[in-house]
Amino acid sequence: MGTTTSIHIATTMAEAAHALRLMAWLSPAFPVGSFSYSHGLERAVADGHVGDFAAWLDGLMRYGTGWNDAVLVAEAWRRGRDGGELCDVAELAEAMAGSAERHLETMAQGQAFAKAVAGWTEGLALPATTPYPVVFGASAGFNGLPLRETIAAYLQAFVSNQIQAGIRLSLLGQERGVTLLREMEPTILDIAVRAAGSTLDELGGSAFIAEIAAMNHETQYSRLFRS
Repeated sequence: MGTTTSIHIATTMAEAAHALRLMAWLSPAFPVGSFSYSHGLERAVADGHVGDFAAWLDGLMRYGTGWNDAVLVAEAWRRGRDGGELCDVAELAEAMAGSAERHLETMAQGQAFAKAVAGWTEGLALPATTPYPVVFGASAGFNGLPLRETIAAYLQAFVSNQIQAGIRLSLLGQERGVTLLREMEPTILDIAVRAAGSTLDELGGSAFIAEIAAMNHETQYSRLFRS
């Protein structure tokens, strides 16, 4: 009885430690600077493309960056866990950034995250510059964090950042933002489960308006965000 209880306590504490680490890495206090990027949402709003923000966000998650980032996180997680080579997946993730500002968004956040997480990843061989989903996934795998939870936490942070951007752009208020965050939970969990079993062959999307908005944001005169 005592041994079983000790194992249960140890397992519970290990799971708590994993959760704490993910919460720390995705906390607004972690110096990544995600608050300064809207992922093209600012231009999409200006151009009148976001009539239903919930539908916009769901599409972005299922058919755009949300899905692709989840696949990249999963692949990087496996390589981080197994000591695999990260250069090719980092190059692929960088190439998938379809505009200058999307490239800035993923690379600047990746560099900032790699610097901030260094105390947890000593011994992990990262390329000199690494896109955000790749460095995040590799760091989580290297630290033994569970794959599905890692993907889900990453996606939840992405959704939260989009909602915060929407609030700042007056698309919705705080109350609706909280409701939307709750409503997105099944989508986040579904994508996390599917992405955990994915391969790089499953990368791809059809969120074309979001990508075009991200491109056009470069020429927007008055703006709050860097992308």
